[in-house]
Amino acid sequence: MSLKVGEIITFERTFTVRDVELFTEISRDEGIHHITPDEQGRLVIQGLLTATLPTKIGGDHNVLARTMNFEFIRPVFTGDTIICDVKIEKYERQENNRTGIIATFVCKNQNEKEVLTGDFKGVIL
Repeated sequence: MSLKVGEIITFERTFTVRDVELFTEISRDEGIHHITPDEQGRLVIQGLLTATLPTKIGGDHNVLARTMNFEFIRPVFTGDTIICDVKIEKYERQENNRTGIIATFVCKNQNEKEVLTGDFKGVIL
């Protein structure tokens, strides 16, 4: 494996109004908080859009997810920069001669406040 148990992979992204518009169009999650700016002119990012951060890291390493668990802790707004740390917890030899992977993740905003945590299990292709 190119990734070692205990290794942490980091990815960050700043969400834009256009990101929310595109995700709204695709997901049809048109909650009023996603389409109407707050008093500071920000939109609330869809939770599953925020959850694309750990899936991006999985995609970079050819992980086919089998399960994903998310705990959405606080809202993310347009203009927020979210830093996602994914920690490789364990590898497992699968019966089909593939390698299973278990990882956890923590996503924090630019103020170092947790916004999303969770874990995933999958198979490395």
